[in-house]
Amino acid sequence: MTRTRLLANATLAALLLAACGGEPPVPASAPAVGFETIAVAPRASARERSWDGVVEAVNQATLSAQTRGRVVELPFDVNDYVEAGQVVVRFTDVEQVSAQRRASAALNAAQADYTEAEAAFRRTEELVARQLLARAALDQARARRDATRAALESARAGVSEAGEQVDYTVIRAPYSGILTARHVEVGESVQPGQPLVSGLSLQQLRVNVEVPQSDVAALREHGAATVVLPGGGRIEAAQVIVFPYADPGTHSFKVRVELPEAETGLQPGMTVKVAFKTGEARHLWVPAAALVTRSEVTAVYVVGDDNRVALRQVRLGHRREGEVEVLAGLAEGERIAANPLDALAHLAAAREAGHD
Repeated sequence: MTRTRLLANATLAALLLAACGGEPPVPASAPAVGFETIAVAPRASARERSWDGVVEAVNQATLSAQTRGRVVELPFDVNDYVEAGQVVVRFTDVEQVSAQRRASAALNAAQADYTEAEAAFRRTEELVARQLLARAALDQARARRDATRAALESARAGVSEAGEQVDYTVIRAPYSGILTARHVEVGESVQPGQPLVSGLSLQQLRVNVEVPQSDVAALREHGAATVVLPGGGRIEAAQVIVFPYADPGTHSFKVRVELPEAETGLQPGMTVKVAFKTGEARHLWVPAAALVTRSEVTAVYVVGDDNRVALRQVRLGHRREGEVEVLAGLAEGERIAANPLDALAHLAAAREAGHD
């Protein structure tokens, strides 16, 4: 009896040892997900470094008086939008119009003198050819004709100058833009060279950036940059110009980023982030629509190999055209939910069905 009990105990101990040393049971896989998933894969993209820059207008100018007069009209105030060719300042033109009339009268007189001198020259030339006058008379007639011709050209120039002086009494906008300053008021007398109004155009903008000396070589090599808009959008630079000298005080280089002529929403004087290309790298990118934001945490729904869905926090980098760079939290080949709401509905249905 004792021997039979010992044999049974030994058999039970062997079975327990086999159970403890064996592989754990494999949990059952969750049901296949019924929503769209995206396989995360790296792709080549630019390696970038960013600095702050200041937006400025390419076309900005101060219009000055080119004739004397008294200001009689200032149609626009500061911050008004002005179309190209519209009048921004008007002077009195009494003096200029009078000068124009005098110049016109002088031109008529010069024209009459030249006509009479030309006719006299023709008559003298004919008489000399018939040997009725000495050749010296022909020389005198030619000299008088040439003098009156020169006087006629001078009178024509005087009329043109007087006309320009009349035109200078009306100042027009050279391009469409914003009036930023008025340096005179109605009733003031102005002299040639005196500033009148200042303005700038919003059609073409650029960004000035100060870049450390250590990064200038990479910027010159690649010559590409994007301006990051306040809303997250990006604008490709039309041209990147690295100036060939450094600031002696800061040892930094000035870089000018030319923007394309397009509606960007940027205004002169704003500060924006400029991302310069410094090389090539491979990064993970996911659609921005796949992200879930809860308080200060950003995450995605990850679908495991066993079809289990879990919310996982990720660390993000750059945003570009509806996509976001993932710096940490995901690995190559993992699947994520394309629509977080679909993943959330799947989890709710799984809980109701009793699945873990």
